[in-house]
Amino acid sequence: MERDKHFVLGVYEDEDVLLDAVAQVRNSGVKIHEVYSPFPVHGLDEALGYKRSRLPIAAFLFGMLGTTLALTMQFYMMKFDWPMIIGGKDFAGFPNFVPVTFELTVLLAAFGMCGVFFVSSNLKPWGQPRIFDIRVTDDKHVMAIDLAANAKLDEQQIGEVLKATGASEVNKKNFD
Repeated sequence: MERDKHFVLGVYEDEDVLLDAVAQVRNSGVKIHEVYSPFPVHGLDEALGYKRSRLPIAAFLFGMLGTTLALTMQFYMMKFDWPMIIGGKDFAGFPNFVPVTFELTVLLAAFGMCGVFFVSSNLKPWGQPRIFDIRVTDDKHVMAIDLAANAKLDEQQIGEVLKATGASEVNKKNFD
């Protein structure tokens, strides 16, 4: 059986039931592929065991790159490329560099964060999204379990676990 092709879906009506179900399913030894929800559910990341995002680190690094580029660019322009001599002194006033430096820092941090997010989330303009259940965009919560990742249990046993945790329905979804 190919990985990430065959899934068992548990559909839940309520987010509190979903949170309890995630803990019960994980405790029963079933590996959860993902949980899809129409709105953010507080505590779901912790229940699924997700680690804290490293996106702020990327934002800081891209911001520092923007700061470095802005200061280097302005210093080069004012000192070497087109030096301004004001009052008999060459001019490279750092207080005047602050607005451009701030703007370039914010610009590169924002673009860098978006780029890192798109790459790490595997979001491509040419990619086709996997829609497990169309009702997840409206009012249902869906827990997707990859059958290949849970080779010890078959589809029926996983379905029984999901039903026991409060799933209103259990479905199977195959992707080509």
